[in-house]
Amino acid sequence: MDFALTPEQQRLQTEIRTWVDAEIRPQAEHLDEAGVYPLEIMRSAAARGFTTITLPAAYGGMGLGAIEECILMEEAAAASAIVGISLITIYQAQTMLQLYGGERVKAHFLPQFREGLISSYALTEPRHGSDIRTLDTKARREGEGWVLNGRKAFITSASAAGLFVILAETDAGVTVFVTERDREGIFLETPDRSETIGLRNGPHMDARLSACRLPEEYLIGTEGKGVRQAVVVLDHSRVAAAAISLGIAQAAYTAAERWVMHRKAFDQHVFDFQGIQWKFADMRIAIEAARLLTYRAAWLLDQGQLPIEASSMAKVYASEVATKCALEGMQVCGLNGISVSAPFGRYLRDAKAYEVAGGSSEILRNTIAKEIRKAYKGGRRE
Repeated sequence: MDFALTPEQQRLQTEIRTWVDAEIRPQAEHLDEAGVYPLEIMRSAAARGFTTITLPAAYGGMGLGAIEECILMEEAAAASAIVGISLITIYQAQTMLQLYGGERVKAHFLPQFREGLISSYALTEPRHGSDIRTLDTKARREGEGWVLNGRKAFITSASAAGLFVILAETDAGVTVFVTERDREGIFLETPDRSETIGLRNGPHMDARLSACRLPEEYLIGTEGKGVRQAVVVLDHSRVAAAAISLGIAQAAYTAAERWVMHRKAFDQHVFDFQGIQWKFADMRIAIEAARLLTYRAAWLLDQGQLPIEASSMAKVYASEVATKCALEGMQVCGLNGISVSAPFGRYLRDAKAYEVAGGSSEILRNTIAKEIRKAYKGGRRE
């Protein structure tokens, strides 16, 4: 086992940190207050290749893996989880296209990400939430293409996206399609419930599809296999989501540590009280455990495995650790911790939002339990 980053990964981490310190950290509070998509930051990320880390070089990417993607997500989210969630919807679309897209559609869309293309993953529906096995959005074959009708809800990054990955039901079952934002028959709307307490990268929009015509090649993968394809992509993105939560947790810990090491009370630094030290010890243990879970899941992806259980464990644990660290940061910093000028309120809102978004902790615990049942053979786990 080798738990160290390679020299190349360390150089990438340093490059990302330099970019984060210069372009994201100074804007983090403003991004949260404004609740808008960080378009200029994402253009800057694309120009540096940070939106295409896992794309093959043939499509303008770096040709790297899930570990490098996690490095990006953790470092970006340590400054602003808004940037992290904006990045993840880009990587979701890329993963779907890479794994399942035909050569024509890949050659058309994938190089555009290097030029700044932004994408969204449109799964959720008003009546069914995240139950992607039951869809009201329908697709029927007509001539040499498809016609889609229906509605998608609560689409992250939709306010800036130029490309949407959409699930719709055909006669064969749930199927994945891709479409440009400006295609005739797509109407974006901002519902009343669009604002969230955390991960505020612009309004979560609805998409109404009315006789939206798509060419045949815009069907991604195999007709009727969309649920399986979507689940595979979500298993990939849960690892990135865990890295975002890890970044939030580390940011909360670092901000709290900086304060208690300099603040004095009763003639000693706040950190020197044993009760405070125990809180920091517990946070450090939890963060390092979350990091190990997250990067192990990323490593499994890079080995060509689909780590359903590992990615679910990483996402559940890292998101809950982030919430815990934000709360403890508030607690140990006292009145400073609950001040609106302190960053802990933002950390807490972002952390809690990620216990729900990207697969709630309850759903993922069910997923883990299913994997436990599958692995249990004759009274033992194989």
